[in-house]
Amino acid sequence: MLLALLPAVFLGSNSIITAKIDGKPSQGTLGTTIGALLFAIAVSLCYVVPHAGWAFAYNPRIWVVGLCSGVFWTIGSFGQYSALKPLGVSVAMPISTAGQVVGNALMAAIVLEQWTTLHVWAVGMLAIILVTAGAVMCSARDHTEGAVQRSPKDVRAGLTALLFSTLGFMMYFLFPNLLHKTGFIGDDIYNAPSGDGLYYMTSVILPQAVGQVLTALAIITFIEKNTQLIVAKKTSLNIITGLAWAVGNVLVFICAASPHVGQAIATTFSQLGVIVSTYGGIVILHEHKSKCQMAFILFGTVLITVGAVLMGMFTTR
Repeated sequence: MLLALLPAVFLGSNSIITAKIDGKPSQGTLGTTIGALLFAIAVSLCYVVPHAGWAFAYNPRIWVVGLCSGVFWTIGSFGQYSALKPLGVSVAMPISTAGQVVGNALMAAIVLEQWTTLHVWAVGMLAIILVTAGAVMCSARDHTEGAVQRSPKDVRAGLTALLFSTLGFMMYFLFPNLLHKTGFIGDDIYNAPSGDGLYYMTSVILPQAVGQVLTALAIITFIEKNTQLIVAKKTSLNIITGLAWAVGNVLVFICAASPHVGQAIATTFSQLGVIVSTYGGIVILHEHKSKCQMAFILFGTVLITVGAVLMGMFTTR
């Protein structure tokens, strides 16, 4: 069970590392994707190919799914990193986590039709209310003396970035399951080797990473039009962020496949990374908060955590 807590540490720390490096959002995104690609190559060569074989590891359908979901992830990551400076890590990450929990839950319920009973719907809607309330509390502004004030322009820019981030991450999580539901990915691939889908979940990591890197390069080349950022020092430093994210991501898959942990607990515990990023932003990055703001953030993260636990334990299967 302690293993299931490790993803939260790795996934929660990557926003802190990126903010500490203090590069542009595109540098954080590209560096992260390069780190993820290096780790994905190692996973593919050291685990997927020896156990599932070359044909499975490089199945064209798995690569289509992986490449597309990698594109969505990069959009989500770029939006999230773009929100860190205008909002601060301790505000941006709780809102980002809340958006992902609510968005993924609604997609699972409506598109994937995974909420099949009235009980699941009741628990799910309660969880959504708790998570939403927690996000509102974490983002509450304090007008008392001594509180850090962010301009309305920064708040709008940060929230807009998080909206695109949430949509990107939502499609990243939804896409592999959606293509299984439509029949593009057959049960023989999805459930290999023994019904737990471990081969599928680990083999999709490499094409995802390739899609992530290509999209990050496209953002720098065609949107920012500054290719010098590709070889900049702060881009290279963000490879550490990618390695932290990749390790956390793989640990989620390993925990989900473990009979001692399971998918519900694995995915739920991974959401606890919001605690690491929120309080890490305050302690490590020295993001000043008034007593009132700290109280709101404390109760807000508690609500988000409780909502995420309810969502993971009682609405997933």
